[in-house]
Amino acid sequence: MDSLIQYSGIIASVWIVVGIYIASLFYPKFSHSKQFCSELGAFGSPTQKLSPLINNYPLGALFILFGYYLIVNFAAHLPTIIIGLMVIIHGLCTWVCGYFPMDADPYTKNPSCSCLVHSWSGMFMLLSFIIAPAIITFSSYYPMPLRLVSLACIIGCFYFAYRLKLAFKAETVPGVHQRLSYGFQILWLFVYSFFVVA
Repeated sequence: MDSLIQYSGIIASVWIVVGIYIASLFYPKFSHSKQFCSELGAFGSPTQKLSPLINNYPLGALFILFGYYLIVNFAAHLPTIIIGLMVIIHGLCTWVCGYFPMDADPYTKNPSCSCLVHSWSGMFMLLSFIIAPAIITFSSYYPMPLRLVSLACIIGCFYFAYRLKLAFKAETVPGVHQRLSYGFQILWLFVYSFFVVA
């Protein structure tokens, strides 16, 4: 079983890309450049029920499994245990984001309670995958190439998060910057997962 669980981080990294693409096929005229990924599961969207089933729930399980694997197999190394906890938090928040949809209009002035929960959960997802690579970046336990990749992913995430803020305010292409910002976090998970199973 462990031999399968250790690959859950790699599987999640691929699954999220494929899952979002598949869900978008059932959303007429969905724009990956202008719309957020979460709009696939937003209130009233054509894929409100489908998107969490394809994305949030299985992805959350994969994140939690990988976090569990890290904690159990690196129990003697505190930094890796903390990384495992961050991955589990990411998974739990992925479930929360799936269960509590965002509002159909991301520019609404008065977001619903569900949208607020969704947004706060998304914030914890962001932080969890900033803390985890930061631990690697500043720990001599890990090889320098992995530390440099982790640092690059943090910088990339912050840069495109900033670009996302500007694009959202200008109502241009926030979807592009959201995907790139989160993409750097998923890239970190993909690389780190390979490091762990190598």
